[in-house]
Amino acid sequence: MKIKIKLFVSLREYLPAEFSKQDSFIMDLSDEETPHDLIDRFNIPRKLAHLVMINGVYVLPEDRDKPVFKDEDVLAIWPPVAGG
Repeated sequence: MKIKIKLFVSLREYLPAEFSKQDSFIMDLSDEETPHDLIDRFNIPRKLAHLVMINGVYVLPEDRDKPVFKDEDVLAIWPPVAGG
């Protein structure tokens, strides 16, 4: 299956070089892959993958080890942010 990956803010530094200038990219996955599998594949420390969403819906930390993707899903990941 194919899904779209979007990494935001400082997480973009973990993108493969061929995708570093893009806002998003398409990736092939197996049916068994999980959000944590993708986070690990890009060597993103899990504590930096703070907000994980599939098609705009928040994925709870306890659900990130479950194979939840469907063809043409969009996975978006944000780091923790601070502000005031």
